[in-house]
Amino acid sequence: MTSMLRGCFSCRSCRREARSCWSRCSTWITMRLPNVSIFRGQRAQAENAVPDGHQPPKEEETQRAVLTFQQTLEAQLLSEASQMLIQREERLFGEITEAEALVHHEEEKDKLAGDYAELEGLLLQTLETSLVPGEVSIEALTSAVKAIVQEGEQDLRWKQRAGTPPAWRPKCWRKLHDEKLRSLVEQRMDNPSTPPPAGNQSSIQADIHSLGRQLKEDLLWVEQVVKRCYPRQLDICNFYAKLYHQNLSSRLRKIAEFVLDNKDCTFLLRWVNEFYPEILQKPEFAGEIDAAALGKLLPNDLLAPLEEQFLSKQQDELTTYVGRVLEEAKKKWSAGEEPTREDDCFVSPVAYDIIQGVHGMVTSAAKIVGDQPKAQIITNPLKDLMQRFNSFHTDIMKQKKPNSRSFIKANLGCIEQFRDVFQKNSHLFQEDVRTSCALILDEMKQSGHTFLLKPVHDALKPQYRKLGTSDWLNKNSFETLLNSITEEVQDLQGSTEASHEKLIGQLHQEVTTEYVKRLLKGEVKLKDREMQLKAFKTVKSDAESLHELFSSMGSKEGWLKEVLIKIAEVLKLQDCTSVQMEVVSLGTAFPDLSARHVSALLKLKTNFTRSNRRAVKETLLEALEVAGCTDNRPFFCSVQVK
Repeated sequence: MTSMLRGCFSCRSCRREARSCWSRCSTWITMRLPNVSIFRGQRAQAENAVPDGHQPPKEEETQRAVLTFQQTLEAQLLSEASQMLIQREERLFGEITEAEALVHHEEEKDKLAGDYAELEGLLLQTLETSLVPGEVSIEALTSAVKAIVQEGEQDLRWKQRAGTPPAWRPKCWRKLHDEKLRSLVEQRMDNPSTPPPAGNQSSIQADIHSLGRQLKEDLLWVEQVVKRCYPRQLDICNFYAKLYHQNLSSRLRKIAEFVLDNKDCTFLLRWVNEFYPEILQKPEFAGEIDAAALGKLLPNDLLAPLEEQFLSKQQDELTTYVGRVLEEAKKKWSAGEEPTREDDCFVSPVAYDIIQGVHGMVTSAAKIVGDQPKAQIITNPLKDLMQRFNSFHTDIMKQKKPNSRSFIKANLGCIEQFRDVFQKNSHLFQEDVRTSCALILDEMKQSGHTFLLKPVHDALKPQYRKLGTSDWLNKNSFETLLNSITEEVQDLQGSTEASHEKLIGQLHQEVTTEYVKRLLKGEVKLKDREMQLKAFKTVKSDAESLHELFSSMGSKEGWLKEVLIKIAEVLKLQDCTSVQMEVVSLGTAFPDLSARHVSALLKLKTNFTRSNRRAVKETLLEALEVAGCTDNRPFFCSVQVK
């Protein structure tokens, strides 16, 4: 047959007959496949041995395989079959005129159209098996994809030509391919092959779980197997990811439109914001799937009510949980029990339990709603819950049960734990929650300190009364005060290290405040330079002794020593200018120093004139006005003077 065709084409005068002969024999084609023989759809390696000492055979001597179009289809060589049809199409429509095509070649055109239809059917069958591990042929799918590309190029060539294309052009097989894969994905999601896991799941949860598992398994198959059949530029992984994303999104939209119970609502949110992103972020998909381009599975108008329902439920659970924690602590106190001791310190589980609950809820919610600031809404009830803790704290102090002091010491430890988590884990809370709770904690700490320190101050009152008197100045009764402090603070033991440190620091400040208040009361009169120098030495010595004592007990309020040292310097100085400079230094360090305080201090120096006192106060006010507000710790605002 081949020789007959060659004979026809060798004669110019019978070229028309040659074309007719060609069309009658169009089911045959000569294809050169070096070293490969194909017969009845099967590939077999040809013998390729070369005897020693002999050159390989020349190219024209290599084995030739003659295939029919039907044989390429049977062998699933779809790209070769496509190429055959394209060649026939080019010969048929490239060599005849439009008039000739209308008159003489209807049979050839019909045969070519039929072959294209047959190839198209086989191509669709091949695509149908793409996601079925037991059925897909990698070679056939690769050949099918190549055929689609070839036909797309042929469509483009016809688009660029001036002539009338055949009826089957453009074939648009890329669009056909996309629609077929979309249908394939739809079928697989309609009938997931992965059954839902055993367990107590609702029908909605089971459906979502099966859909998600099918999506995950199919995308992994695409990445591991199907991807190898496609050229890189077709980006098949992202294409499949988009199809599955759209399909799952559509199904979840229908579910989200129903009124869901809290468990189904939470499960749906977890799939949208946690489980689904985790699938797309698997290492296997790195560089293959653009998860960001896919977007959310559900739009905001459907997500918002689901999130609101979930977060509201979480708030209720937090309120119930914290209420239960506080109630258990209250029952223990009411029953007269002592708090638990750890390392000789009273401790309460209240802060730890609440902090763990809040941390777990907010961290989990941030994943479920996919947004940390939204998850912070859960902690809104803490403002009221912390106030409930404060009320319990107040009841303990009011009723003064035998175990009340122990519980207050334990609560001080809780306060430190709460303050620490508000500072170091601010991402868990909204700003207004942190601010409100911090104010409540400050109030609780101050009231707890007052409750524990009141008996100490009551015991020290006899020694306080001697401060600022001639007895204090002449007999050094301050030593008795220090001994009494050492004895009384023993009863303050029992709170955690951090809270005890602050309690001792509070006592340190209050004793220093009492010292200055008694001194400024003016019972002792420093009439001359000698008495003022003696007062300077006494106050300075007391400042050193007080600092050493409280530092040894854990106080970190070393700045209080500076208050007494500066006051002592004012008492020592004689000329007005030097006093002015020292008072300005004192006022700059402690801006809450008032003219009333300065006046009381200078009145101790009875040889200091009224005009001098006025000049010092005016200088101080001018200096403070220039300096403006500072962040120095307040001290004199707690020292009341007449």
